[in-house]
Amino acid sequence: MKLRQPNALVPCFVFGKITMALKASCSSRQASARAFGYQRPLPSAGRVLRCHATGDMGRREFLQAASAAVLLSASPAFAAKAPKGYSPVEDLQDSYKFLYPFGWQEVAVKGADVVYKDVVEPLESVSVTLTATDKNDITEFGGLETVAETLAKDVLTAPGTEVKLISTSQRELKGHNYYEIEFTATNPRYTRHQLAVVACNNGTFYTLTTGANERRWDKMKEKLQTTVRSFQLLN
Repeated sequence: MKLRQPNALVPCFVFGKITMALKASCSSRQASARAFGYQRPLPSAGRVLRCHATGDMGRREFLQAASAAVLLSASPAFAAKAPKGYSPVEDLQDSYKFLYPFGWQEVAVKGADVVYKDVVEPLESVSVTLTATDKNDITEFGGLETVAETLAKDVLTAPGTEVKLISTSQRELKGHNYYEIEFTATNPRYTRHQLAVVACNNGTFYTLTTGANERRWDKMKEKLQTTVRSFQLLN
């Protein structure tokens, strides 16, 4: 996979680079020498398929599209609990759920399982990326600070970006650990204030990333924090 140019919608996942960067950052810890053992991108089985009423679509294709839509629809219980101003996503196929600001639109971005963005502010978006790994919990990749710094500086941003790590936190919910990261990424054109949460389960590495232009951070901060904290694995 070639290195992508800066993209506000989805992290620049370069699997070999991730492995090398984390090995370098964890070189002083033998137990972490094999951290972030990425293998391959997972197929986006839970994505909503765009259906158009044309004579070329057969019954089988229509049923497949309908099934995918159902898998990504939030359950009535989760939808009912969504706070005002947020829309729920519940992916039963890939086993995760989260909330995003109401009014954001789904867009297709190669390499992401799902992406929603503001149609007016291009830097305001949320994406979920799934990656195959040989680990079953985020703590197996190393300590919070080490993983957070490597993700912010070597994985979630493009080369040449000035990265400032602001804060990190860890939470545990129903047997799953989550690492949460806050940082800014600055290039000659803009500064994006970003939040990310990563978790691991059943051989899948989950990354949810969201953010906004630094000039709009105060306005969007609470909404984006809610999005990150709402991210949960389903099993």
